[in-house]
Amino acid sequence: MTRTINSLQNYNFFCILANFFVPLRDFMRLKSNVNIKNRRATFDYEVLERYTAGIQLFGTEIKSIRESKASLVDTYCQFVGNELWVKQMHIAEYRFGSYANHEAKRDRKLLLNRKELNKLAKQVKDTGKTIIPLRLFINENGFAKMEIALCQGKHTYDKRQALRAADDKRELQRTMRNHQ
Repeated sequence: MTRTINSLQNYNFFCILANFFVPLRDFMRLKSNVNIKNRRATFDYEVLERYTAGIQLFGTEIKSIRESKASLVDTYCQFVGNELWVKQMHIAEYRFGSYANHEAKRDRKLLLNRKELNKLAKQVKDTGKTIIPLRLFINENGFAKMEIALCQGKHTYDKRQALRAADDKRELQRTMRNHQ
């Protein structure tokens, strides 16, 4: 009889323990607030098409990205063979990394479907089109993803019009706020 009571107590203990770890596991899967943007891209380029690509990273790189220690300033994508690589992306070295830490500005491979790669390669061969990273984020599964876009460069008068439109919008919001 005592043996069955002990086994029931052990079973209850493990059920309580399992119920404790389930919320902890769900907590670890919460959506990350990492959202690193390339603000200059939408100002300098006209976005034609957007894609979401995975990135091939080292362990210390993903840890730095989770701490938001990355920058997309002056980044661009380029085809090398049949693969798409992101160039000039800065990911700071992980502060707890040892001798196995990564280089801050190395080329990183983007992971897309073959059909998407072929479509992008065909469109990049057209003059004036390029692939620019717009956003780096962590998805709900904990993987680092990059939003890239097929872009065409803007002329200076297009940039002036965009600035003028942003100023007008800001002025309109300011007057609406003052009249309420």
